[in-house]
Amino acid sequence: MANGNLTKHSFLGDEHDHNRCLNAALAEADRVCGKRGVRLTPLRRRVLEIVWQSHKPLGAYSVLETLHADGRSASPPTAYRALDFLLEQGLVHRIASLNAFIGCTRPGHIETGQFLICHGCGSAVELNDGDVKRAIIRSAVSHGFEIQQHTIEVSGLCPNCLKTDHRGPLSRMR
Repeated sequence: MANGNLTKHSFLGDEHDHNRCLNAALAEADRVCGKRGVRLTPLRRRVLEIVWQSHKPLGAYSVLETLHADGRSASPPTAYRALDFLLEQGLVHRIASLNAFIGCTRPGHIETGQFLICHGCGSAVELNDGDVKRAIIRSAVSHGFEIQQHTIEVSGLCPNCLKTDHRGPLSRMR
């Protein structure tokens, strides 16, 4: 559990209660925005719901398609502005390698992110490993570098995809 409310999603098992996860994410978003004195408008809230609909990173155009399916006449800049707001508030992360967004399990913590990304099914899990964070900070300090933000993206296969053998040619060579 992160922040006392959001369940840490795992690749393992069917015990994950996604509705509880989504409701907790929205409640945390309300709390973070209220504390910071910023507005979680209905559009921003809907975009956050769309991003949290699964634990798979979602591109901005997929968000836009869902908004259109909702009957909203949103344009790409509208979707990007909402996503930028959610990023600034630490409510979502951007997965650069996929040019996609995923809900943050530690709302308000903007500076770090560590992700395991399954290239078989497209799911992603946020780690929040303090040892990894400290190792990066130590190395950066030793080089005189000031970190403003870091995101680590590790791609591979989740246990479910390993069972169905979605491995690529490189992993079969081992």
